[in-house]
Amino acid sequence: MKILAVAGSNSETSINKLLVSYAASLIENAEIEIVDMNDFEMPIYKHQREVESGVPQEAKNFAEKIDAADILLISLSEHNGTYSTAFKNVFDWTSRIKQRAVWNEKPMLLMATAPGGRGGLGVLEAAEKRFPLHGGNIIDTFTLPFFNDNFDKEAIKISNTEKDSELKEKIAKISAVETILEK
Repeated sequence: MKILAVAGSNSETSINKLLVSYAASLIENAEIEIVDMNDFEMPIYKHQREVESGVPQEAKNFAEKIDAADILLISLSEHNGTYSTAFKNVFDWTSRIKQRAVWNEKPMLLMATAPGGRGGLGVLEAAEKRFPLHGGNIIDTFTLPFFNDNFDKEAIKISNTEKDSELKEKIAKISAVETILEK
């Protein structure tokens, strides 16, 4: 089983990257690739730029990673209630690839975390509405509020036992979906 773990942030100290890395580690016997948004930097999407130059290779590379995966784990950072600019630009460019849905109907666990009490709920709500329109097969969602109180950065794991159990249940659920699809 191939897992593509995407942190929707370009921060070198991304808490969403820590969360998605931990979530990926919970899936046994899987090949895991953790995506860094910094590997997909490209000009900000503009229609005229697309007409003049086409879709950048970085967007095509991102799409290839999605296509090669069996399961997508995506943890989105929230900037002013929605996606980070880094993630949104990759999403926008990838959506411009002809004859493809961005997420290609891959089973997806959609997550977010933040230092505050909503835990990235705004970006999750935005993604839950938008992603299905782009081939997003959202199996479940997970939010971790108060990241600094509920996550052990040294051990790279959720320290809040209730939230940790909740994530493990959701990981088991998405793993079961992939097992059914393999049969």
